[in-house]
Amino acid sequence: MDVLGIHEIWLFIISGLLLNVTPGPDTAYIVGRSVQLGWRGGAAAALGIGSGCLVHVFAAAVGLSALLAASSVAFILVKWAGAIYLCYIGVKMLLSRPHVSANEIATASAAISLRQVFLQGALTNVLKRRSPQAQRVVSGNPV
Repeated sequence: MDVLGIHEIWLFIISGLLLNVTPGPDTAYIVGRSVQLGWRGGAAAALGIGSGCLVHVFAAAVGLSALLAASSVAFILVKWAGAIYLCYIGVKMLLSRPHVSANEIATASAAISLRQVFLQGALTNVLKRRSPQAQRVVSGNPV
C-alpha cells in the first residue's frame, strides 16, 4: 500500500486547509454565541476553541496521538469512553429536562458568563474527533 511521503506535503496542507474552513461544530458554536452574546461572546468562543487546539498539540508532542494511532486497543478504549460519556450526557439531559417558560430561558441564556463560553468552546474542540489526515501521517497507515 502506498503511503504519502514528504513530496506530497502540499496535498496534506490543502486537505487540512479545506477541512479547517469547512463549517463544523466549532463554527456553529462561534456563530451561535455571537448571535446570542454579540462580538464578545463570539470572541470568547473562538479563543476557547483555539485553546482547545492546544490540548491536541500537547498530546501530539508527548506522543499520546502516536500511541492511539499505533494501538488499536487504546484507540477503541478512548472511542468507547467518549461514546459512554455522550450517552451519559444525553440521558442526563433527557431525565432532567425542566419545564420552563420562554422568558425564563431568555433570562438564563443572558446570564451566561464569557468564562463559561470560553470553557465550552475549549471543550467543543477538545472532544471533537480529529481529522483522518493527521492520524494517517502519525501512523503511516490509511484510516
